[in-house]
Amino acid sequence: MSSIYILAVESSCDDTSAAVFRNDLLLSNVTASQAVHTAYGGVVPELASRAHQENIVPVVHAALQQAGVELSQLSAVAVTRGPGLMGSLLVGVSFIKGLAASLGVPMIDVNHLQGHVMAPFIREEQTDDAEQQPAPPYPFLCLLVSGGNSQIVRVEAYNKMEIIGQTIDDAAGEAIDKCAKIMGLGYPGGPHIDRLARQGNAEAFHFAEPQMAGLNYSFSGLKTSFLYNLRDWVAEDPDFIEHHKADLCASLERTIVHILMKKLLKASREQRIKHIALAGGVSANTGLRNAFADYAKRYGWNIYIPKFGYTTDNAAMIGITAYYKYLDKDFCPIDAPAFAKTEI
Repeated sequence: MSSIYILAVESSCDDTSAAVFRNDLLLSNVTASQAVHTAYGGVVPELASRAHQENIVPVVHAALQQAGVELSQLSAVAVTRGPGLMGSLLVGVSFIKGLAASLGVPMIDVNHLQGHVMAPFIREEQTDDAEQQPAPPYPFLCLLVSGGNSQIVRVEAYNKMEIIGQTIDDAAGEAIDKCAKIMGLGYPGGPHIDRLARQGNAEAFHFAEPQMAGLNYSFSGLKTSFLYNLRDWVAEDPDFIEHHKADLCASLERTIVHILMKKLLKASREQRIKHIALAGGVSANTGLRNAFADYAKRYGWNIYIPKFGYTTDNAAMIGITAYYKYLDKDFCPIDAPAFAKTEI
């Protein structure tokens, strides 16, 4: 059987990414980020789509060059069709549609959230086999946490996933970014919170933990508790944030991680599944990764955490999902539109 070569593109938000696979082996993964949004405290959709237009050709070229693969060798092309920012998605989808038509190869569409869940299946060429983490066996649970999503997903197969718990309001990453903004830490807030939390006392402050039935999450109450407490403390001491920044970050992180892990433990017990994966941008958080390791020891979990490069939006997760879809000949019509909102 000849090798399958797939070029994948991800452009759902503010990262333009391209990856090349040979079968299920990642050959290259190139990502261009957009610093322009930092000044605005969040992603500006119009600026994001313009930057994607500038970045997509050089990023795809770099990915093919690093992989040592010619366009003529491609068996298929893949793209994130949604969910995400419509303007950003259209850049990637339009580019891949044109490429598929010009090369005469199938187009594969990938759900962005499904791609995140499949991140632990990415394989790299390595000289040290010990560094290659095994893929989780089915069924497994995945905690998907990012700026827009906080979900517990039961995964039966690459194309059979069920959300068994999710946030009813803010996502964990959104709460982190908003609390970071309140403290004047800049955007995105996650890396700032992570860095400062390593220097602080996680028990210094206590914030509200909303009590939700079942496996669902809520983070709006935590965000409100953080805001109101900070307002009162700053009224007494105008320099309160500067004096307690590390402790505030550590306490906030501890609270969010505790909320996430408490429901995940409940899900593991109810589903009787001890293979647990972590995915999404917030999975880069050190406190959350440490909690996964701790729970694995305490409750006998087998955990699967992607490398830092595969936690944020990237084309590698799109490419590995596309590979499995290619094997099933699950191709996308060339006229299929992008979509801004959906679930797994």
